[in-house]
Amino acid sequence: MWEGAIDFIEGARTIAISGHTNPDGDALGSVLGLGLSIRAQFPDKRVDFLLADDGGIPRIYRFLPGASELVPAVRHPESYDLFISVDVPTLERLEDSAAVAKRARGRVVIDHHPTRDEFGDVTVRVTSAAATAVLVAELLDAAGWPITPDIASCLLTGIVTDTGRFQYQNANPSAFACASRLVDAGAQPATIALEVYQSQRLEYLHLESIVMSRIETRSGGRVAYSYAFAEDLVECGVKPAECDGLVDIVRQVAGTELCLFLREVEPGTVRGNLRSKGKLDISPIAVELGGGGHAAAAGFTFHGAVSEAAAVVLPKLEALLA
Repeated sequence: MWEGAIDFIEGARTIAISGHTNPDGDALGSVLGLGLSIRAQFPDKRVDFLLADDGGIPRIYRFLPGASELVPAVRHPESYDLFISVDVPTLERLEDSAAVAKRARGRVVIDHHPTRDEFGDVTVRVTSAAATAVLVAELLDAAGWPITPDIASCLLTGIVTDTGRFQYQNANPSAFACASRLVDAGAQPATIALEVYQSQRLEYLHLESIVMSRIETRSGGRVAYSYAFAEDLVECGVKPAECDGLVDIVRQVAGTELCLFLREVEPGTVRGNLRSKGKLDISPIAVELGGGGHAAAAGFTFHGAVSEAAAVVLPKLEALLA
């Protein structure tokens, strides 16, 4: 499964690695874990870590080894021998990194999301994998490349965050087995938990309380949703990159099966997050709205007001229950 990707990496002198726009723990952990391992195995290669946009690194992930080297893709106008995309289902989700990918002489894609169109010369896409970080760990094992404590911590962060601390439906046996191997390699789960889940700014907690106060339910409590306006973030002093976890506030409501969180990015643009707590697949709804994702976790961008987005999406969730 990994021969083509290994051949591309071994044959390249210059390599750029990028995750998706608005990066989460899996995207960042996969970029850094893979990149640090390639550097350790091939010290003569140039390996750059790219951010798909200029939104910066979410504060809770700045502790990751190598995070300070992540640079917006717009600062890299050169043509690389190889571009590696991790945790990205479509070229559009690469945002500014898409231009770097198109200029590269070769493209390798490593991902666990379903997709409509492939864009790599070599693609390893395993939708049953709990996180892309699991696939990166498998690649390193297959190639015999280093997994140092720093690399292991990056990859474990990807697994922990994409499985919701092993609470989501995707927390399968292979995720636990991979996590065990990474801890054995030196990853520090206590440090990851402290940095990602136990070090929130007071300003963010104030925003959480606003989102919590707005939670409403539909369909006898089987659907829960909430929202935040752009002005809420300004008033609380919270940056958009800090908001990924707000959907989990809605997800905590007892008895709900489907969850929706809407965040106004700017007037006329709303980012939507969908979650399914059971067996219902919410990804078709996200795809219908121009987004994508997994059966249990998906997202989309809506052009309009928060109230308009709710009026469109909530009936779709209720229809899915029916």
